[in-house]
Amino acid sequence: MLPIGTPAKAAVSASGASDAHVYLLRGVLNIFSLGLDDIADKLRAQGIPVTVINYLGWSSLADEVAADYRSGRVRTIILVGHSSGATALPDMVARLDQLGAPVKLAIGLDSVFRTSLQGHVGRYINFYIANGNGEPVVRTSRLHGTLENVDVQNVPGVGHLTIEKNEIMQRKVISEIDAVALGRAR
Repeated sequence: MLPIGTPAKAAVSASGASDAHVYLLRGVLNIFSLGLDDIADKLRAQGIPVTVINYLGWSSLADEVAADYRSGRVRTIILVGHSSGATALPDMVARLDQLGAPVKLAIGLDSVFRTSLQGHVGRYINFYIANGNGEPVVRTSRLHGTLENVDVQNVPGVGHLTIEKNEIMQRKVISEIDAVALGRAR
């Protein structure tokens, strides 16, 4: 396991290395979002580079991501956040848009505060638990892209502290990432 915030080298898959990079934002204290590590391991096994970081570092990470995008090291930006990490995603999308680094896909997992989305993003999926802590993301008039709020309260075994650990949800997240990073059908 790599230290938090350490990017993994892309493994070369049968179809070649992915030009995408997935950035996973953990929630509070780095102890409630450990299912993101499982997602990261599964993505790395497919040859997709991944960085896992606490949500508090989103702003400096956005600067690094934009620099990597401008240099050509990363062509496809994918963001995933859980809890407070999901709450930070709309701000990171907007910041990357300001820096000229478009986000192709962003996935929020049960954001704990109401957030609004603006800027350019190919697709933003907000999985939230309507009868729990989660909140839908609000579309603003300055949003260019697709926003989907998906209530997952009826998925067996899903709660705020288990949404990113739940195998069904992990498969949903990885499927959406694969569709963008590897061109696989969802």
